[in-house]
Parts: sequence; C-alpha cells; structure tokens
Amino acid sequence: MIVTYNSAAVLPQLLSSLQFGLVDVPDCNVIVVDNASSDDSVEIAARHQLQPRIIETGRNGGYAAGINAALATVGTESDVLLLNPDIRVSRSAISCLQHRLGPETGVVAPRILNEDGTLSLSVRREPSLMAAWAEAILGGTLSARLDIGEVVSGTRVYNRGGAVDWTTGAILMISGRARELVPQWDESFFLYSEEVDFMRRVRQAGLKIAYVPEATATHIGGDTRANPFLFALCATNRVVDFARHHGRAATVLFHLAVLVGEGIRCWRGPEHRAAFKALRTMSRTFPAFSEQRSQQCPS
Repeated sequence: MIVTYNSAAVLPQLLSSLQFGLVDVPDCNVIVVDNASSDDSVEIAARHQLQPRIIETGRNGGYAAGINAALATVGTESDVLLLNPDIRVSRSAISCLQHRLGPETGVVAPRILNEDGTLSLSVRREPSLMAAWAEAILGGTLSARLDIGEVVSGTRVYNRGGAVDWTTGAILMISGRARELVPQWDESFFLYSEEVDFMRRVRQAGLKIAYVPEATATHIGGDTRANPFLFALCATNRVVDFARHHGRAATVLFHLAVLVGEGIRCWRGPEHRAAFKALRTMSRTFPAFSEQRSQQCPS
C-alpha cells in the first residue's frame, strides 16, 4: 500500500523494486492511494507492469487519510505493508517482515538505509520530557549519541532487533490482528506524528512493535528541513501528540522544550524560524488546543 502525493519522481523506482520484493510473497495486491497529485503519479502507477489497484481520494487529506482510504477496501484478515513512495525494498525484505509477525507482534519495521548506504536511525522512544529537553539543549545529534533523546542510537537494537516503542513510518508491516484492534489512523495529524499515535495504540492494545534488522529497505527521503512549513508542522504535531496523553503541566514543559530548542536554532535557517513561530502561535491558544485535538482522536 503506497500513499502518493506528487510522487512521480520516485514512484517508478519503488514499483520496480516491488517486482522483485514480492516474488516470494504469494497472494498479494499492490494498492496506490493518490491524494490529488498534480503530477503524473497516477499515470505512472497505471502504466506499471505491476498493475496496482489505484484509489484516487480526490483531495489531499494527509498521509493518515490516504492510509484509511485504502484500509477500508482491505479485509482485516490481511496483513498490510505501508510504504512511502521514496522507499526501495530489498528482494527478501517483505517476506522476512511478514514471517516476523505473530500472535504477540502487531507491527514490524525493517532496517532502513540512507541513499548512501549508511544506517538510518529509525527507532524511537516514546516522547518524554527528558528526551525533549535533551534535544532542546544538546541538539538531536548529540542527544542521540548519548542515547538520551527520542532517537535510539544504541547498536544493540539495530544489530539484534526486538521490541521497540515506535519507528519512523516510511515502511511498516501491520498484522491483520493489529488492524482489528486499531482499525484507523488518526487523520487529524495530516502529516507527522500519526505513526507515533498509531503504534502507541497498537502497544496499548497488547501487541508489540518489532524492529527486524534482517529485512532491509533504502529510503531516498526528502529532507523535511528543506520545507519550512513541513518542519513547523512536525514540531507542532509533536506537542499535539504529547498533550493528548499527559496533563497540562507536563504538556506546558514539553511545549516549552520544543519551543526553546527551535528558538536556540533560529539562526540555522528558515525551517527553525518557521517552527519557532508556529510554536509561539500555538502557545497563545494553548488552553484550548489540546482539548480540541483530543476530541478528534479515533477510538
């Protein structure tokens, strides 16, 4: 299942990698959900030899909305692989992931490599005040190296795999059982933090999230920092997600940590300035926003 939005530049390579990646996966279907692209994404999918089923949503409702549109057409007896269009899967990755699903494991994620072949640190901890302040004061890179930020950098999980809190959502396989327990993704996020929310609800339902280093995929990946709007959205959605699960005092401190972190780094570029401005705007409506957002959270 692939959600596209103006993905013509990267979609052909993903579909071609799936031709090899699905060889040892019997009885499977490829679905491309297009969120009203203005480029040739739909035409590229329609012409490809894989002949994917195409769902045109007619609007750009966000990543979660695209996922939900496709999931509504697939019975919960089926496992589902979610893919960003800028992913490239290795030949045995998909079957390897599917084999690692089980009665206790609801979501699995592979080892993700960057385009240059280096390891992507894709495993994350549950958002916390300690991690937020570590990243604000020390920066994401140093806090990851010290293993006190949200990004997990310790070599053990990347080498051995195992249960984790959550991983980045570029490629995830979800079991039918997990889909029964958590049938929908939260569309109120539009983009970013929806995977944090989804995997948290899977864990709360009693299933594990597992990192599987034996399966590999390459993430070409657009840099969020190249788009100030998306960078700001990522920052504000972190606060929205945290607010839904913590009290007002903790949320104020978390919000302040993210705000301080972006304020310290405003000199680095327009993306940090955009995030700082968005977080300041959020603080003016703080008494209302967390309650309003929580009412939108799916059951």
